[in-house]
Amino acid sequence: MNGDEILVGYDGSADASVALGWALDEAGRSGRPVRLAYVFEWLTVAGWIGPGVAPGVWPDETARRQVEDLVRRAAADAAADRPGLTVQGEVFDGPPALVLQERSAEAAMLVLGSRGHGGFGGLLAGSTAVSVSAHAHCPVIVVRDGRPVTSGPVVVGADGSPSSVQALGFAVERAAQRDVPVRALRVWEPPAEGRVPPGFDPEEAAATERAAAEADLTPWRESFPDVPVEVVANPGSPAALLVEESRTAQLVVVGSRGRGGLRGMLLGSVSQQLIHHAQCPVAVVRER
Repeated sequence: MNGDEILVGYDGSADASVALGWALDEAGRSGRPVRLAYVFEWLTVAGWIGPGVAPGVWPDETARRQVEDLVRRAAADAAADRPGLTVQGEVFDGPPALVLQERSAEAAMLVLGSRGHGGFGGLLAGSTAVSVSAHAHCPVIVVRDGRPVTSGPVVVGADGSPSSVQALGFAVERAAQRDVPVRALRVWEPPAEGRVPPGFDPEEAAATERAAAEADLTPWRESFPDVPVEVVANPGSPAALLVEESRTAQLVVVGSRGRGGLRGMLLGSVSQQLIHHAQCPVAVVRER
């Protein structure tokens, strides 16, 4: 594995297939190789349930061979469907979240489906999702099954934190590949009712936030002058506004840590709401 690869969490489920499709599209634009990763976790108490097999007794070498065949066929089919792309598959042993976090250190990005079975059972249903997204060493893209995601802008949450500045760069690069605009959302929290300071002007506050976002975008505008970028500064809830934006976007990008309107993005309810309720893929970008 090398740092140029797109790593895909693959377990044969429908959502994993959707994630693989997204990764192959990304590889087609970037020229990166793709590696399917199935994390095979031996269970010492309950039987293991894999794709198309009955519960087995640990250790079940037959189940592992079936997994290896599944991954090999999926990689071969993907390579046949996308001539010119390098697609490989590999089976890893261990707890899925931990293995994916470790392997992400050697990947350009990690792509996951929103639900899975077998080795990824419940992967994005609770603490494991937050762990993978918060601790991976590369951008993590969570892809949901549903409508096609080939239209609309790339939306990015911008709050001025270092990780959100990286998210801006990731968003602009993806938009350039797709020939679509970027919509940068600067969310700011208005004063609570009854605590509005004298002379507070909401329009002036919005203008200040918008100017700060524009400043963060300057290097990316210079690097990608042909990518249209719109900055929107709105008061309110980051989670609600980003979920709403996801309805017309093809990708929503956020940093792994934030401040201001995006504080605690991946430490609590905001990340959960994005992962569970966004209507398009969500990319979580962090520093290596």
